[in-house]
Amino acid sequence: DARSTRRVRESPGHDIHVTRGGLYTNLILRLDQRPTSSLDLVRAMQYMLDRPTMQRALYRGYATIANDQPIPPGHPYYNPDIPQRQYDPERARFHLKRAGLIGIRLPVYASPAANQSVEMATLLQQAAAPIGLNIAVNRVPADAYWSSHWFKHPVTFGNTNPRPTADLVFSTNFKSDAPWNESAWRNERFDSLLVAARAEGDDSRRREMYGEMQRLVHEHCGLGIPVFIPMFDGYDKRIRGFGSLPIGGLMGYQ
Repeated sequence: DARSTRRVRESPGHDIHVTRGGLYTNLILRLDQRPTSSLDLVRAMQYMLDRPTMQRALYRGYATIANDQPIPPGHPYYNPDIPQRQYDPERARFHLKRAGLIGIRLPVYASPAANQSVEMATLLQQAAAPIGLNIAVNRVPADAYWSSHWFKHPVTFGNTNPRPTADLVFSTNFKSDAPWNESAWRNERFDSLLVAARAEGDDSRRREMYGEMQRLVHEHCGLGIPVFIPMFDGYDKRIRGFGSLPIGGLMGYQ
């Protein structure tokens, strides 16, 4: 846990190794349920994600700011040209008003099972109150969360581990017929690009295709991805040759 890093580093014989990759906790807004079927509500919730505060308060500054799409900076197919979505309560209120949802009560389900989702939900609740949205945070136990609550309500949280390829990221969680398509998002253009990119031999062309897929997720999907979460390993300083593999801690679980 990020809150343990200072204590470990104060121990003279130990240190922290930080691995950055594609791990994230995401806000899930189901596009096949009401009221989250409104893309204006989705956009409002995305603008209420205070990413710098989450990076600082929840992950002690180690996290990487994300942009509501699942490919992290540093990945060979990351698209840096998508404008960064900022924390903007006034724009959030604009979208809420356009959706006709000012003043509603919105239940949000979170759990310790999804890394820091309870804290993220609380920050959302605090951001929403002044602009006319009453977020009711429902904290549920970890042991029943994935089977009984995860993406079964209009608003929940997910927790996705790093994947070794962009194709696996998109195929597992974003393709229209994927079983873990958390927001029930469907986009024919995205699906066709995903299949075409697998067979594309020109790497620059493949990068363009994955870049467009990231933009489609950013603009149309029902997810908020505020930060990429670092993976921390505490280790004895006598160990040598300890490094990073971005698919997981402990050198990719090795």
